Amino acid sequence: MPDRWIRRLVLAGVYLFAVTANADSLRPETPRFGYRILASYPHDPSAFTQGLIYVDGQLFEGTGHYYGQSSLRRVDLETGRIEQEIRLSPRLFGEGITLWRNRLIQLTWREHLAIVYDRDSFARLETFRYEGEGWGLTHDERHWIMSDGTQVLRFIDPDSHRVVRRLSVLDQGRPVRDLNELEYIQGEVWANLWKRDLIARIDPETGAVRSYLDLSGLAPAGLSREAVLNGIAYDATNGRLFVTGKYWPRLYQIEVVPR
Repeated sequence: MPDRWIRRLVLAGVYLFAVTANADSLRPETPRFGYRILASYPHDPSAFTQGLIYVDGQLFEGTGHYYGQSSLRRVDLETGRIEQEIRLSPRLFGEGITLWRNRLIQLTWREHLAIVYDRDSFARLETFRYEGEGWGLTHDERHWIMSDGTQVLRFIDPDSHRVVRRLSVLDQGRPVRDLNELEYIQGEVWANLWKRDLIARIDPETGAVRSYLDLSGLAPAGLSREAVLNGIAYDATNGRLFVTGKYWPRLYQIEVVPR
């Protein structure tokens, strides 16, 4: 190839790179918010928190980690005391939870099995199966919304247990992976991002990340690498937001503020 053609190709490549880089620099950054701690409560430091919900004055928590240590609990918010608990089979690894019509639903990690409990007695009512891994679970009063550690959220019909919609979560067109514990708050799906101090606030219609809640610095000092942020609960009656993490000794009520 003649030298003049080589020079033209090189210049064309440099120009294309410059245009692409300039377009990326002009793309507006997804907003990030900070937090203010309003209250701090005791939390079981042995709890590998996988799911957290607050409904009608009651705090429920699903735990996982080692097989044989997974549980579903009702916990006293003020003291952190376990008021009621049921242990999962040693063959099951507990994951996210949600409440639906006085029934608690708990996912399992790789066993493709969800367990349905009576809210008051914790009696096991039924189970159903699903494809893939189970991570986080919430609902929008129409469908259960489930994460599996990828960038995809599954919307599940509560009656048939079938997936009716899959939604890819994107930030400025880029996939947002490692979606973990979920909570539906005022028309948005809030998702912990595994091993990051971020909660993504997701548009449930488009999958676009509207903003992030940056919780850097919230985790208590001296924790292990496994003690990552994971646990979002919203008190819809009083507008209170609670967060915690795996093995955290504290559970926090926080307020979202501008960074």
